[in-house]
This record gives sequence, C-alpha cells and structure tokens, in this order.
Amino acid sequence: SFTGEDVLELQAHGGPVLLDRLIKRVIQQGARLARPGEFSERAFLNNKIDLVQAEAIADLIASSSEQAAQQALRSLQGVFSQHSRQLVDSLIELRVYVEAAIDFPEEDIDFLTDNRIDDTLAALIQQLRTVLASTKQGVLLQEGITVVLAGKSNAGKSSLLNALLGYERAIVSSIAGTTRDSLQETLHINGIPLHIVDTAGLRDSDHLVEQEGIRRTWESIDKADRILWVVDSHNELTTDLAQVWPEAADRLAHRDKLTIIHNKCDLSGLDSGILQQEPCVIRLSATQSVGIDVLREHLLACVGYQPAGEGGFTARRRHLRALEQAEHTLCQAQRQWQMQPAAELLAEDLRYCQRCLDEITGEYCTDDLLGAIFADFCLGK
Repeated sequence: SFTGEDVLELQAHGGPVLLDRLIKRVIQQGARLARPGEFSERAFLNNKIDLVQAEAIADLIASSSEQAAQQALRSLQGVFSQHSRQLVDSLIELRVYVEAAIDFPEEDIDFLTDNRIDDTLAALIQQLRTVLASTKQGVLLQEGITVVLAGKSNAGKSSLLNALLGYERAIVSSIAGTTRDSLQETLHINGIPLHIVDTAGLRDSDHLVEQEGIRRTWESIDKADRILWVVDSHNELTTDLAQVWPEAADRLAHRDKLTIIHNKCDLSGLDSGILQQEPCVIRLSATQSVGIDVLREHLLACVGYQPAGEGGFTARRRHLRALEQAEHTLCQAQRQWQMQPAAELLAEDLRYCQRCLDEITGEYCTDDLLGAIFADFCLGK
C-alpha cells in the first residue's frame, strides 16, 4: 500500500450523509480520524517515500499553475531527491578519503602533494551551486513573490493593478485616498505566482482610517520582495526618488528591491520603456496598458527567473536554506584548506555539510521538523 501498512478500504454508495454515518460507525468500533498528512507521514516513516517526495504531494495538491503541478510531479517522482543523493554520494566519497588518512596514518596519504582534495572540493561546490540554482527556481515556482504597489495618492497604483491583472479589480477614482486598505491579488507570469498588493496612497492625512491604511502600506513595503514605487510622470519627471519625496526615500529600508514606475506617459506624451537600470525606472501608461509587458519581463528578471527545463522540480524554503548552509560550509572548508590544510577540520566541515544535505530528504531530521511539515497537509493525505 501507499503507507507500507495493511489497509482496509471501505466503499459505499450514497451521498455525504451516508458516508458520514459510516465514518461514525467505524470510529465507534475503535478507529480514529487521521491527522493532517498522516498517510504521507507513515509512508515516509516506512521508507516508501523520502521527505522531499512527501512534501511534493502537498505541493502538487496546492499547485496554482500547470507548470507548478508538472514540477511538483517531478519532485514526487524523485528528481530532486536524486540530485540531493548524488551530492551526498560525492560528499561521502571525499569524507572516506579524508577520514581514512586520519584513522590510518600508516597508509601515508600525502594531502599536501595530492591535488585530489582541492579538485574534489571545487567540483562539489560547482555541483552544489547547480542544484541550488534549480532549487531557487523551484521555490519561486511554488511560492512566487510579493510585489507591493506604493507611492503618493492618485499616482495610478490601482490602475496599474488592474492593468497587470487584465481586468477591473480595484476601484479607480480621481479622488485622493480612494484606496484605504491593502488589496491583494495573485496573477501568474510564465507560471510564476505574483502576489500583487495595492496599498493606500502615502500622504499626510488627518483621517484616522486613512492613517491606518498608510501604516499598513509601510508594513507591506517592509515585507515586500519587490516594491513598485508609482509616480505620476505627467507632473513629476525626475527619476530620482529622493527628489520626488525625500522623506519616503529615507524611510525605504530596501532600496535594492525598488523599481520606480513613471505612470501616465499617455498624458505626458513621453515614450514608454526602461529609462535606467540602477535603480530601474520604467515609463508606462496603466490606463492604456502601454509598457505593461516590459514591466512583466522586468519582474521576472528581478527574481532570476529561468524557463523550466525537463529536469525542473518544485522546492521549499527549507531545502533552499539547507543547500545554502551546505554551500557556505563547503566554501569555508575550501578556504581553510587552502590557507592551512588540516584534515581534522576538513572532516568536521564535510560531516556538517552532509548533515545539512541529509535534512532535505529526511535522512536526518528532528521530530519538530516532521511535525511542522506534515501539519500543513490537508486531511486524508
């Protein structure tokens, strides 16, 4: 069976009422309802699937695009697990070589004249970075990014939201302060989910409700993966945010996440397109949908999107953290070895690196980690 355990399957005709009565009767006989993700958890504990494949089941169910579903299926089929195990196998081979030299000094393995350590470490780091790049794409495809539309009132943020979505979602008005709360919608560009947040216009206001909306706007800005700062180019032509609004520029904590949007180019009579790269400034018209395709391509470029190949797979942030920690440890080991070769220190770094990689497939994991992962599953999976 899927779980590796004996299973009794009951099938019954009828609607939800009859099935509910059947379940109640079974529970009266000593059964209980499964916890969220318990079937997948048991399959993992019984070595029917590894932890990556178990997570892929939940990712497949929660897929919000066809591309995400296809790559979640690849993870379920073991593509990501295979990449992880290849890394671990290469790492174990190096560990055996290093620890053999430590435990059996009579074999006289000369680290200093043998370039095997240097060559293997360099190859391992390159191999790991390749998997890391694919994992970043997998996380991006599954989780997407949060894009916040911010700026002064009447700059055209709501119009830009509607243009990106392709339909009238937000109320558009010439009255300042129309948007008083954050409005979030999700769209897909090449399969990547973009969570677009339209925020209240930033200005000085005595209205308590609008003040709360402005507070929430800054809160959304602080959490954003990308900030689209919308400017009315009909009235403000400068590309320097510090000149447009010095106070806001000083308050922005993540200038590297900033893209300045010069909206209303249909009124200013200026051509649409990218004006400069650092920070990126894009001129467009939200109401006329001019320059929107340029903005979409820019958003994909900001997150390093690459078209998914045949070997693509979905991944989670915990996988990304484990791979990044493994890369950091390997690079640290490489630097240490080049400065002052010490087999014992290298062996310890390699051991910790393998532990990081083993967390991905579940070869090494804690009960707390398992509880957190399977708690997110839906019932019956």
